[in-house]
Amino acid sequence: MKHLAILGSTGSIGQNALSVVESHSDQFVVAGLAANTSVDQIEQQVRQFRPRLVAVRDEVAANRLRKQLKDVKTVEVLSGFDGVSAVATMAEADLVLEAIGGSAGLMPTIEAIQAGKDLAFVNKEALVMCGSLIMEAAKENNVRLLPVDSEISAIFQCLSNVNSDGYGRADIHRLILTGSGGPFREMPLEKLDSVTPQQALKHPNWKMGEKVTIDSATMMNKGFEVIESKWFFDVPLSQIEVVIHPESIIHSMVEFVDGSLLAQLGVSDMRLPIQYALTYPCRLPTSVPRLDLAEVGALRMEPVDSEKFPCLELAYSAAKVGGTLPTVLSSADEVVVQAFLNRQIGFMDIPNYLEVVMTRHDVTLQPTLDDILAADRWARSVAHELIQTKR
Repeated sequence: MKHLAILGSTGSIGQNALSVVESHSDQFVVAGLAANTSVDQIEQQVRQFRPRLVAVRDEVAANRLRKQLKDVKTVEVLSGFDGVSAVATMAEADLVLEAIGGSAGLMPTIEAIQAGKDLAFVNKEALVMCGSLIMEAAKENNVRLLPVDSEISAIFQCLSNVNSDGYGRADIHRLILTGSGGPFREMPLEKLDSVTPQQALKHPNWKMGEKVTIDSATMMNKGFEVIESKWFFDVPLSQIEVVIHPESIIHSMVEFVDGSLLAQLGVSDMRLPIQYALTYPCRLPTSVPRLDLAEVGALRMEPVDSEKFPCLELAYSAAKVGGTLPTVLSSADEVVVQAFLNRQIGFMDIPNYLEVVMTRHDVTLQPTLDDILAADRWARSVAHELIQTKR
């Protein structure tokens, strides 16, 4: 039995992970859960999966949850950052699933690694913000990192023979990340200024949280995956490319030096990469619908239109400079995306504001964790100021 701690249990990834656990109850025990403030939802999760430890964002939510769970004597309810930290580092957890997302998940990610926990992660922002520190910490603590993001998982699966009796890093020519193109793939550039948050949140293939759905619409999500791939697979940016694949069937590919390509295919269902991360290196049956290629028909590939999706190039630029600049990009993106959702700025203002914040930043090239956290605060402050003053 594998004992799991799930950070972000009420989000889409957390819910899908618990669905996987429910399907394979003979394989998993839920040791701990951490969530935001969805008290009623996490109460249901506690009653079903009986974790020993639960954490919610604040003490108000924690007190309410304690009252609702007063008949469940086996669970301890904590709150705040200390509570999430306790779940991330709890002794009985074999594997931590970090699904909080954004900069909020950075410190729990680091703490879980420092506690020696194998980590299944969907939080690409953690590797974007301080990839070198996280990869070094994982190596020092002998921790296994398992990607949940469908594209990074796809490459991980394609490279399953690397450093074994199969091929090695020198055999890799390039990593090819696929992206659906989001809801605006076919929309003319001149119409993008007027799109609404409701339009941007209608992803054609995936059901995700609001932030990642907007990032998918701008293709910033794909830019973050480029940076994530650079660190996770230890390949230079020049060997990482992005193509548009509207069907979202091929989740990513690896091209080798002889011209051969390996691709991982599957239906657009996050339970597949989640289950693979939770059961790695084994594979278990799943209730996810089977892929019928004959029914799908054509699988299309298109180049990225850099005029429509400038966020992708911003991510490449930040990664080329390195240091604290990817942190600034990631943190500012959280602010400007929320401003778009709040209708304070337009859709095409997102890359414009991000570029301004990046150009104003004095980069620290070999940052410590304190430097990363300082850059995070700085980027948020500058982005808020720009939006408020409409500059």
